Amino acid sequence: MPGSGSHPRGSAVTRNTLRQQIAEALRDEVLAGRLPAGQHIAVKEIAEQYGVSATPVREALVDLSAQGLVDLEHHRGFQVHRFTPQDFRDMVEARTLIVDGIFRHAVQRILDALTPAAVRSLRRRADEAVRASRAGDLDVLIGHDLRFWRELGQLVGNPYIRDMLDRVRVQSWVFAVPYLRREADLAGRLWSGHGDLADAVAARDEQAARLIITGYNDHSLELLDRFTARYGPS
Repeated sequence: MPGSGSHPRGSAVTRNTLRQQIAEALRDEVLAGRLPAGQHIAVKEIAEQYGVSATPVREALVDLSAQGLVDLEHHRGFQVHRFTPQDFRDMVEARTLIVDGIFRHAVQRILDALTPAAVRSLRRRADEAVRASRAGDLDVLIGHDLRFWRELGQLVGNPYIRDMLDRVRVQSWVFAVPYLRREADLAGRLWSGHGDLADAVAARDEQAARLIITGYNDHSLELLDRFTARYGPS
């Protein structure tokens, strides 16, 4: 029946939309390092900042907790999760296994989904990521890097694989950003193989793609060793 039943449904949709928007905004703050590891997140302050009630903020933080970015402490509220160097090594291993599995067992799905439009879109994301990497523009690089890998994961056609890859990539960046922010100049020092990987995918060259990803992971671990030796644990 129309009438009283329609309002709660509309309210629920609005609240869920707010929840998602706030979760995305807070995730971006964590990714950028503006909400650093270990920082307590005050629900009331966030609600006032966004001009909303505490409910969608709390729900958004629960969502970020499920993504491993925020810790929910009993009777103490929410705190930005602190990843360790060993966590990062485990992340690199996890994303290696996910991507290697994609290229070993889901190549045909990628080929089936690799339309000219998909190739152009992947290439566009790759070009933007490469430009940002070479310029040392960390904030721009993070955005384009995540979009590039999401599009690559999307080609598999399995949302669980796509989401697992996206989650571990976000967590990798959250760990790395505090170290990278300490560097005076990042130009030319960040991985910029997105274009080569896009070319290998477009050429249906599985072996080349896997070699590029191996080089990328080696680069990530070399940076980790260099930064932890210089700065210690983040």
